[in-house]
Amino acid sequence: MGKHALSHNAAQVPSYDALLVLGFGGPEQPEDVIPFLENVLRGRNVPRQRLLAVAEHYYHFGGRSPINDQCRALIAALEPKLDLPIYWGNRNWRPLLEDAMRRMAAGGVRRALVFVTSAYSSYSACRQYLDDIERARLAIGPGAPVCEKLRHFHDHPGFVGPNAEAVRAARAKAPGAPVLFTAHSIPVEMARTSKYVQQLEETARLVAAEAGVESYRLVYQSRGGPPQQPWLGPDILEALSETKQAGAGAVVVSPIGFISDHMEVMYDLDYEAARHCADIGLKMVRAGTAGGHPRFIEMIRELVEERRQGRAEADPCRQDCCPAPFRPAAAWIPAGGPASPRTP
Repeated sequence: MGKHALSHNAAQVPSYDALLVLGFGGPEQPEDVIPFLENVLRGRNVPRQRLLAVAEHYYHFGGRSPINDQCRALIAALEPKLDLPIYWGNRNWRPLLEDAMRRMAAGGVRRALVFVTSAYSSYSACRQYLDDIERARLAIGPGAPVCEKLRHFHDHPGFVGPNAEAVRAARAKAPGAPVLFTAHSIPVEMARTSKYVQQLEETARLVAAEAGVESYRLVYQSRGGPPQQPWLGPDILEALSETKQAGAGAVVVSPIGFISDHMEVMYDLDYEAARHCADIGLKMVRAGTAGGHPRFIEMIRELVEERRQGRAEADPCRQDCCPAPFRPAAAWIPAGGPASPRTP
């Protein structure tokens, strides 16, 4: 565990009596799509037409996001490996976080560890989940369980290894092809207040090294903000065009910014990026994500055990880290949200 490991007296280690899997959530039927998106965008000044444009991405796949099923599968694989009960709550759709925490309180849970389904830091990927936890605890009141987030895992072998394995498998279909590692774009202002870019760069380097890849590039997808607001780039579609112009006949796209093949991966890569590649005559092979891999499931168990044994920081996220960014009056779809309409 290297830099994350700490020396603690066993007597200082709290006792944990549950694990909470905390996800983003997603609609499970067409009737859920609009209420889900309204939940995601609550409190933000998002034009209705943008919300409806995003809704079409979900309808393209039958109005059902795969993300909840992916959480169910992850929990089913994890349950035999832990001697703790596992609860599941989402930020934006059923089962909601507050409901999950009420079930925890009713079940006698007093202190729980939390696995957030995001490997990186940033306001959307970390701080916002911590804020959600505190709001849920306040809503429940006395008896609400204390919930402590597990550390970021962008550099953990259980995350890096499955991604590298997926890249190797993809390159077997396109020998020698360069690799584009993708992640969700976020506003540049948000990136400045977190280690998001540095962590992604480290993950890309580690995955490339383990996969034996020499030619790779970190690019971004799913930009969701207004044109006047700077977001991280280059955009995946621009990078694909540049890859073709540089003389490549094929490319491997590896979504290391995500832990599973959810809607943004399916729409922005498997549909939109693949269509762009077909238009420009570039063969695209998309590498899989880590979420269902046995090494990834084992990684979660290891993160839980290192915390229970006092071998990891009790509070890996400072109270002032990854602050909320300034939101322009015409804010659109937030980073870390659903598959977003690409802005001009």
